[in-house]
Amino acid sequence: MSVIIEINMSMQRDQCKINRALLFCFFILIPAGLAAQEADLETGWKADPYVVKDYEEARPGFIWRETEVPDYTLPDPLLREDGGKVENIVQWQEQRKVLLDMLRSKMYGRSPGLPEELKFHVTRELRTAMDGEATLRRISIESRNLGKQHDFELILFLPNEVKKPVPVFLLMNNRPEDNTDPTREDKSDFWPAEEVIARGYGVAAIQNSSLAPDDTELFVEGIIGLFKGDAANDHSADAWGAISAWSWGAMRVMDYFETDDDVDESRIVLLGHSRGGKASLWAGAQDERFALVISNQSGSGGAALSRRRFGEDITALNRFTHWFNNHFKKYNEQEDQIPFDQHFLISLIAPRAVYIGSADKDLWADPRGEYLSLVHASPVFSLWNHTPMSPNRMPALNTQVINGPRAYHVRSGRHNLTLSDWNHYMNFADTLWPTRNR
Repeated sequence: MSVIIEINMSMQRDQCKINRALLFCFFILIPAGLAAQEADLETGWKADPYVVKDYEEARPGFIWRETEVPDYTLPDPLLREDGGKVENIVQWQEQRKVLLDMLRSKMYGRSPGLPEELKFHVTRELRTAMDGEATLRRISIESRNLGKQHDFELILFLPNEVKKPVPVFLLMNNRPEDNTDPTREDKSDFWPAEEVIARGYGVAAIQNSSLAPDDTELFVEGIIGLFKGDAANDHSADAWGAISAWSWGAMRVMDYFETDDDVDESRIVLLGHSRGGKASLWAGAQDERFALVISNQSGSGGAALSRRRFGEDITALNRFTHWFNNHFKKYNEQEDQIPFDQHFLISLIAPRAVYIGSADKDLWADPRGEYLSLVHASPVFSLWNHTPMSPNRMPALNTQVINGPRAYHVRSGRHNLTLSDWNHYMNFADTLWPTRNR
């Protein structure tokens, strides 16, 4: 894996801002000759023609070639409702509220805040997990509201040989539970807990389906029912769906992390794959406590620009009728009418760190559209003096590009979360927190 590092060399050390969720500055020494490796339109990633042909045969009727992407104009995240432009961080904080409300109203739905009661119970602790390398904690997160109760489990491993508190990678698991087996009898590269512990990080997981079943009829039977009742037909146009319910659960885990003295709550990494990546981005956009937000092949409705209509378009996305609010369905075949695009979602994470990961054979998720979303969030990151990313510098296959608090790669292979992806994400975290306890 090659690495491209883009950095504003004029940035001065006193420009670094430190807040609760951002305890790092972006200064990286560039080895001699590395800057010359920057990819451009000629050397950057391009879809394999054989992969394109396979998709055209398997899924006709969708766009699989860049020459077929329609012309489009992206809305400006810095354009205020009064027609003026956001020019500084103070103005952005107000604009941020407006954009969050827009995304809640038009796409993700309005989720509630804390329940009437929120409790955490450590149901098991094992200090000799992973042959003594880690401590396992299984935590029940209990919510009570309107006379009802909902529980979901957090699985947490912490390295024993590292000074506490430690940063933690939290996976929003959209795959079967055996991918995050706390007994470690079943192991999966989807959640390589041993490797993460060996790197000095904590590693945690929640099961998305325990918050909202991934089912068009049953999704209200999880946490949504705790607040609204059990009838799907009383779901208003801007009510929350499964994506927001999964995101809500990640935010409650963040509430727990703030109570655990062994966890560095200022350095929490939130990671999701596919539909889980859509949820991780939405949780990270809403909750500024997450220091690094990672989307792994989240595609349409996640990191990919909707207006490109490449691969999975909005109509295809909305076949999952329970993921987003009902208002969003009116944009089927009307992508240009959406008052935002997915670069707004990434912009809402600024100035915190964000990483977008794609895969070469996952054209359904539109790797170029995912990269371009990151690029077009640059005007917001520039408010903190971060160098803009170029749409003409998509990195080559298996090359990681790092630009301040933003990173991207497209790796070889299909739609999956792999050990290779995890290593890229941990490498990036190492650049963010080079002096962390090890």
